[in-house]
Amino acid sequence: MSDTPQSPVTVIRNAAYIVAWDDLAQSHRLIENQDLAFAGDRILQVGGQWIGPVTEEIDGRDRLVCPGLIDIHSHPSSEPMNKGMLDELGSPGLRMSSLYEFMPLFRPDLVGTHAASKVAFSELALSGVTTIVDLSVAYEGWVDILAASGLRAVAAPMYRSARWFTKTGYSVDYDWAADDGRAAMAEALEVIDTATAHPSGRLSGMIAPAQIDTCSAALIQDSFAEAQARGIPMQIHAAQSMVEFNEITARHGRTPIEWLNDLGVLKPGLIIGHGIFLNDHPWAGWPGSSDFTRLAASGAAVAHCPTVFQRRGVAMRSFGRYLRGGIPMGIGTDTYPHNMLEEIRHALINSRLMSGDVYDIRAADAFNAATIGGAAILGMPDIGKLAPGMKADLFLADTKHRAMRPLRDPLNSLIYVAGERAVTDTFVDGRALVRAGAALAFDIDAELDGLEAAQRRAEAQFRELDFRHRSHDQAAPITYAKGKDA
Repeated sequence: MSDTPQSPVTVIRNAAYIVAWDDLAQSHRLIENQDLAFAGDRILQVGGQWIGPVTEEIDGRDRLVCPGLIDIHSHPSSEPMNKGMLDELGSPGLRMSSLYEFMPLFRPDLVGTHAASKVAFSELALSGVTTIVDLSVAYEGWVDILAASGLRAVAAPMYRSARWFTKTGYSVDYDWAADDGRAAMAEALEVIDTATAHPSGRLSGMIAPAQIDTCSAALIQDSFAEAQARGIPMQIHAAQSMVEFNEITARHGRTPIEWLNDLGVLKPGLIIGHGIFLNDHPWAGWPGSSDFTRLAASGAAVAHCPTVFQRRGVAMRSFGRYLRGGIPMGIGTDTYPHNMLEEIRHALINSRLMSGDVYDIRAADAFNAATIGGAAILGMPDIGKLAPGMKADLFLADTKHRAMRPLRDPLNSLIYVAGERAVTDTFVDGRALVRAGAALAFDIDAELDGLEAAQRRAEAQFRELDFRHRSHDQAAPITYAKGKDA
């Protein structure tokens, strides 16, 4: 116990279970029927009985207390609007990806962007997330919305040298900017500076050249140099689709992983968004390379986002293999719903499917990736664990929720069954973002109304943007045809 703190003290009294940090074992461990206290933005005590002053007491008898989850790859400003549109949509001629043919056709306007972001931030908090990496294209009001969310947020403004598009549905073209994306990079750095200087102290930045196939060699190298000079990570989408794999091998005769290495950026400080299509992936068929060995030896990290890929029959092979290979692994949401507990569950199930081994990965492995793994990748040693002196970033789940019972292993019940339905409270820096199952930062129902209106506006523009001149209903038919009244 520390000296009497000056800040108000919150105590979770007699918590049924706490996922506490064991510093000696360097591991999470489960303790029962003990207290957790925090004041200001820091945890004071984990375990035992708090006997100091108390400002607020939370009855923990039916609660599981967990470290806040860390989402290292998300797209809040656009993905929520894709719900109902991209669920079952891919391009057969582009190896079932929806990136090139459909995603450019269905984007929110600024009002929709604001609504999408607020919906996503609310969903994240409701699923126990306390830290996010927001990979968005810079938009007006972004930093203010990040701050208002209450989350610990890393602004990662994306920029690139070229935009992609398809005129056929089976080939991809690139329109290269005359300035190689330098103006967009300068704007991104200004956003990062603004976020880092924000008085909340919860915001920071990340360098984010968008995709390996849309960025020139010079832009990637200069971006990494900027990240290294600032002491912050860089994230780039790479090895995320077969279109990209084939594009990079056609341009350079090298796999995406090999080309990153040739550029001198495949090293600690780099986060690879997705990293699925290595040369030994069954779809790639690129013998003679050693992507997995090269990646494992590099110190570069991978952001694993299983949900968006499993919709299109794509999966990493396998998450367990990457972990055992020593590759730093974190988990991200990437798509709707912004639900980290669901992503953790999908990471576990997909890894077993791809490996054919029920013992390929355990719940603790994925939970570690979503907590201490993400913290290490982001260079934030004071989050991702519940211990004295750590940030007061945590969430509570109801052990009496029907989906948690019968209760034997609380974390397994949360991950495999109950998910976000059991989450009752989420705190960041000791401030509540969710209480009694309600998100506090934004009026999520009002923002969903705004998001639906943005969907309707995007639908109205779909046909004129589509090279085939389809309506949105022709491209993505409603599940059952709408019948006429009898």
